[in-house]
Amino acid sequence: MFQRLLVVFENEKICPEALDFAKGLALRMDSEVTLLMLVEMPFEERSLLGTKRAALLEIEKRISRELTQRGGEFLKKGITLGTAIRVGSPAEEFLKFVAGRPPFHTIVWGSSEDFQDCGQGLKSHWLRRLSAKLECPIVTVGPRKQLK
Repeated sequence: MFQRLLVVFENEKICPEALDFAKGLALRMDSEVTLLMLVEMPFEERSLLGTKRAALLEIEKRISRELTQRGGEFLKKGITLGTAIRVGSPAEEFLKFVAGRPPFHTIVWGSSEDFQDCGQGLKSHWLRRLSAKLECPIVTVGPRKQLK
């Protein structure tokens, strides 16, 4: 059965271990993978969009280059890959992104180890708040901790 896997990154933070995990999972599940980078940028007033246009183009160019480079390892393994960049409120852009596509079977949080930790601030992270509304599991992967 063909599966769909979404790897979510935020604000240009990419956890290499999450990419390795997603690659291995995709190979085991015969999955296609989508890498989604969410960049937080407030757009309070539409008239300011023109002043942010150059910054948006630079962000898009930089992230596209990074996702293409990171995605090369998936393509070498024969994994079908898609990439996307969304700028704005991460929670809103994430919901708009998943609403416009067939359902994903698994979501991998790929930004950092922070989401795994049980700190007070993380309980209010937008993805943690949305997780109860999603129909698929969210997997968090971070760097391995050194045992002392």
